[in-house]
Amino acid sequence: MTDSKYFTTTKKGEIFELKAELNSDKKEKKKEAVKKVIASMTVGKDVSALFPDVVNCMQTDNLELKKLVYLYLMNYAKSQPDMAIMAVNTFVKDCEDPNPLIRALAVRTMGCIRVDKITEYLCEPLRKCLKDEDPYVRKTAAVCVAKLHDINAQLVEDQGFLDTLKDLISDSNPMVVANAVAALSEIAESHPSSNLLDLNPQSINKLLTALNECTEWGQIFILDCLADYAPKDDREAQSICERVTPRLSHANSAVVLSAVKVLMKFMEMLSKDLDYYSTLLKKLAPPLVTLLSAEPELQYVALRNINLIVQKRPEILKHEMKVFFVKYNDPIYVKLEKLDIMIRLASQANIAQVLAELKEYATEVDVDFVRKAVRAIGRCAIKVESAERCVSTLLDLIQTKVSYVVQEAVVVIKDIFRKYPNKYESVIATLCENLDSLDEPEARAAMTWIVGEYAERIDNADELLEGFLEGFHDESTQVQLQLLTAIVKLFLKKPTETQGLVQQVLSLATQDSDNPDLRDRGYIYWRLLSTDPVAAKEVVLAEKPLISEETDLIEPTLLDELICYIGTLASVYHKPPSAFVEGGRGVVLKSLPPRTASSESTESPETTPAGVPTGEQPDAIPAQGDLLGDLLNLDLGPPASGPPLPASSVQMAAVDLLGGGLDSLMGDEPEGIGGPNFAAPPAAAAPANVGAAMGSGLSDLFDLTSGVGTLSGSYVAPKAVWLPAMKAKGLEISGTFTRQVGSISMDLQLTNKALQVMTDFAIQFNRNSFGLAPAAPLQIHAPLSPNQTVEISLPLSTVGSVMKMEPLNNLQVAVKNNIDVFYFSTLYPLHILFVEDGKMDRQMFLATWKDIPSENEAQFQIRDCPLSADAASGRLQSSNIFTVARRNVEGQDMLYQSLKLTNGIWVLAELRVQPGNPSFTLSLKCRAPEVSRHVYQAYETILKN
Repeated sequence: MTDSKYFTTTKKGEIFELKAELNSDKKEKKKEAVKKVIASMTVGKDVSALFPDVVNCMQTDNLELKKLVYLYLMNYAKSQPDMAIMAVNTFVKDCEDPNPLIRALAVRTMGCIRVDKITEYLCEPLRKCLKDEDPYVRKTAAVCVAKLHDINAQLVEDQGFLDTLKDLISDSNPMVVANAVAALSEIAESHPSSNLLDLNPQSINKLLTALNECTEWGQIFILDCLADYAPKDDREAQSICERVTPRLSHANSAVVLSAVKVLMKFMEMLSKDLDYYSTLLKKLAPPLVTLLSAEPELQYVALRNINLIVQKRPEILKHEMKVFFVKYNDPIYVKLEKLDIMIRLASQANIAQVLAELKEYATEVDVDFVRKAVRAIGRCAIKVESAERCVSTLLDLIQTKVSYVVQEAVVVIKDIFRKYPNKYESVIATLCENLDSLDEPEARAAMTWIVGEYAERIDNADELLEGFLEGFHDESTQVQLQLLTAIVKLFLKKPTETQGLVQQVLSLATQDSDNPDLRDRGYIYWRLLSTDPVAAKEVVLAEKPLISEETDLIEPTLLDELICYIGTLASVYHKPPSAFVEGGRGVVLKSLPPRTASSESTESPETTPAGVPTGEQPDAIPAQGDLLGDLLNLDLGPPASGPPLPASSVQMAAVDLLGGGLDSLMGDEPEGIGGPNFAAPPAAAAPANVGAAMGSGLSDLFDLTSGVGTLSGSYVAPKAVWLPAMKAKGLEISGTFTRQVGSISMDLQLTNKALQVMTDFAIQFNRNSFGLAPAAPLQIHAPLSPNQTVEISLPLSTVGSVMKMEPLNNLQVAVKNNIDVFYFSTLYPLHILFVEDGKMDRQMFLATWKDIPSENEAQFQIRDCPLSADAASGRLQSSNIFTVARRNVEGQDMLYQSLKLTNGIWVLAELRVQPGNPSFTLSLKCRAPEVSRHVYQAYETILKN
């Protein structure tokens, strides 16, 4: 009979009946009762009232009954911790049972009962089980240590379980080894600096021996552990690779990807001259190809990993193009991933085959896929130097007259023109014939760009652009901006025929448009054309840099990190774990091992991307997470050099820009761009307040002299302990940051509290918000003896890699010595980034303050600061916060201040000081508002110290 009878409802008084049955003398009745209890628990009924009665049933030799009771115990121990203690004696007794299955069951259940009161009672049984004669018990106990560490880490360390776990790596049974490695890896993840897996050639040899005999999941744990090992030389790396290679033929795809990860990492250390290196490349291709015959979900994971591998080593799969051809029944996510890899593998040798395939895809029914296929043809044209085939394929597709195909083709042909100027312009006529069928913004913008760029070759360019202009207000911003630029280009090439057209578009852009980007561009062109047509020509018709296919490659350092995470979620997302893993666990930064000298000398030609000269790395577009880097590198204020503009010229510029029109260009210009005068735009076009603002309203606030401060140097915080000795095997690091005469330094104090000499120091920073990086190596000339302290000043630069950190001023540091690598993070004060030329001209301050949107303004209170306005101004100036102007309003001193960060961001401030009141009010305005809170913290630090 099946177990369904236990799930049927019973009469009233169910708990009472079960209680009676549990206390029955008959073993069979007891077992039936426990099954009913488990059934009730499974469907969500509360049977915790039966806890004492079920626990009494533990005293049995019947393995099935014992398993059921343990299952109940795991479920209810947390809600009944006092009752659970009753079971401790039975656990202890079961851990000494002659049956190894019962011993293992007891230790497994102990690990699952997450009750603090019980854990200390379980240490002794666990210690015995870790040294049990039966491997099944030992492997279960190894996992139990990891579970216990999660509940009470200190207890596990005090009881010496971690050392016992390390000893199990040398166990004779492969499954015990695998579980010990899994447990240590799990514990090491939550304690990144603990270095629990202290691997050496002997332990690696034991792991490789166990690798051949343990289960597939055991193999994955061991392979992941091997991937974190750093071989001492290329010979050891090759030896490990030889012993891992057989795993590539495993049936489990997770084992295959873990093996690929190990091989990809250790290949970095092998010389490309070696015969073994080329053999290994050949061996890596078949398992990756085999993964693509699995179900679609597995295919997708494999393809995302292959995408990374192809970017790192395209030579592995360069002969396997056909396996990436799309099948009719592939899901769209697999199709798009295959398409991406096909482009990455495209080369001069296989371009004909690839184009024939892509042309076929362009006739599919799935519109999104067709668009991607046409885009792919364009990307191939940019990647592979001879693009004739690609262009002729695109022209064939345009002849199909299918609207969305034509539009995508126009977009990619624009990019081909950018890559190969003056080579394929003969196709412009064909494009112009299809002008009427373009209705998508991107295609219309691309076509407008082509007409403007090649206006001198198109007889009726003015008519074509005039056609676009008729519906100017109905176009998207993208098309409007492109149309404005195209007509200005046309005017500079054919001035006499198109003056009416250019005035019309400038009028539409500046007067009738609500879009600030469009208005700004219109005013800039208007100003350029009205003051200096030669400069306008140089700006608008400047030679454009060639575009590169490499813009979609993953940035090299990120790619190296992702290669270390092959077979994990990071390799599917193409993001490092720190970007999507939240929580308290430290994420260890992984990187590929350094190349050996022999492997650096012979770079394979295949690894250099097409179109990039050997020795040059292509510029890569940063990932989405890096975009703050672009934001922070923008110069969001006035230029740092050059004389300040006098007030009168600023006023005149504003008025002339908005009201003067293009008269001067057409009336006075001798360069040959002539013709009748333009009509000046109507007076309404000049927002009077811009010109007027310079001479009235707030401008009188600049009538007083600026505050003068002393030049005593920027405030330096006292040294703090950044890395305690207990976390760094006896190395203690304290430090602070300083800025002196434009140079930033990290002042470090290193103390050796260990019993051995420390040497070979080196330091490295992770990417950070402001590009801080060591400007010189960490030079400690003499070995650091026990109890010795050394102080050193490390010069810093701000030209390192940029990535937004949380918080913004977080700095992650790695320090290496002869013992190990240690990681710590610290927060640097933002005032070390305030530069010496941060004093803004008064008129410019006023104009910039008004120009920054009011929502970017932040207000803060600085309390307990009993300084006068003069003292505050002087103290701030010594840290490069400059007082631009000052005035007194109703007894309050108002200081107007500016500062500039090393990456060009300007911050404007208004500091209100009420004599006798120790609280200051600080208002900050900045185009990058995320900086404001850190600037406020810098103010508070400087004023209070």
